[in-house]
Amino acid sequence: MELTIALFIVVVIFVLNSLKVVPQQQAFILERLGRYHSTLKPGLNIIVPFIDRIAYRHTLKEIPLDVPSQVCITRDNTQLKVDGVLYFQVTDPQRASYGSSDYVVAISQLAQTTLRSAIGKMELDKTFEERDEINRAVVAALDEAAFTWGVKVLRYEIKDLVPPADILHAMQAQITAERSKRARIAESEGRKQEQINLATGAREAAIQESEGKRQASINQAQGQAEAMRLVAEATAEALTRVGSAIEKDGGMAAVNLKVAEQYVGAFALLAKETNTVIMPANVADIGGLIASAMSVVKQQGAR
Repeated sequence: MELTIALFIVVVIFVLNSLKVVPQQQAFILERLGRYHSTLKPGLNIIVPFIDRIAYRHTLKEIPLDVPSQVCITRDNTQLKVDGVLYFQVTDPQRASYGSSDYVVAISQLAQTTLRSAIGKMELDKTFEERDEINRAVVAALDEAAFTWGVKVLRYEIKDLVPPADILHAMQAQITAERSKRARIAESEGRKQEQINLATGAREAAIQESEGKRQASINQAQGQAEAMRLVAEATAEALTRVGSAIEKDGGMAAVNLKVAEQYVGAFALLAKETNTVIMPANVADIGGLIASAMSVVKQQGAR
């Protein structure tokens, strides 16, 4: 009875040791008698206890690897403290197990040396502008070497580029000076545009003013011409009516009376304006003067 129980226990242990469950996104390396035999896939796998053993366990997920910071020398002999993060994935578990004693350390060391080489080819200013180029150079170099290790390098990202304190201070001073320069240029451009706008406005105002004066002069001249025309037409109309009135009965008598009134009124005005009066020789002969004036009127009427 005891032998049966012992045998049952041995069988149970043998069965349990012969069953291996591999989790998803993992791969186990199976060695038989110390030699590579197979790669166990995710799920239930059967092995031979005491002959087979699980030598390596690998995760097939994407793994982030923090690359330690290091000091790099640029092309213009400036020191930079650089660190980054590397993303890789095991694609061949067998090569990852036997291609390198520690592929993680190998990738980290190769990333550092490749990064130093890439930065050494660039000047300080370019290292800040060409981060993507540095990342691509590191990935290309790592991916080629990591193939023999069964690892695929997916990407590399620089986290920090830290120059020395004096270089950083000089860069900040340069940036401040550049911003001040741009501000002065923008201010001068603003003043220039302001002067242009003022000059343009003054020119437009002068043009508008001259156009207004010109139009006013034209309007004034046209008004004066129209007034003169109307006065001439009124005078002509008055003379025509006077002529018509003279030809009627009693017209000449009315003209004689009008001339006599104007003659007397003229002498009255002369007496008011000055103490010295120039009198005609026949001032007493008012009738003769009126007759002379009437003869002129008759002659003009005859014409």
